[in-house]
Amino acid sequence: MSHEELWEMLEKHQGELFYTVKGLPFRYTVKGGELFVDRREKSITRSTIVKAYERICESPEEITGPKKLNAFGAPYIWAIFRQLGIFPGMTDSCKNG
Repeated sequence: MSHEELWEMLEKHQGELFYTVKGLPFRYTVKGGELFVDRREKSITRSTIVKAYERICESPEEITGPKKLNAFGAPYIWAIFRQLGIFPGMTDSCKNG
């Protein structure tokens, strides 16, 4: 999946209910190149999300949870990727991008 396709997918699913690993519910909205989670005051930038995606693509066996992403907003990025089916199975989506 290309970075553009990833971002389009995130835009398509904004407003849906997601859950962190700890079971905390959240929703997000996309404004420009930023993702705003309703549980945080700061946004998660598109570049942060792309870097997390690339990290998983590069070392899927090493990235076993949100802390391993080593990125701002990792619990939310992880939850979104997991619930949208981007991860697990990440290696298949990485082959195209």
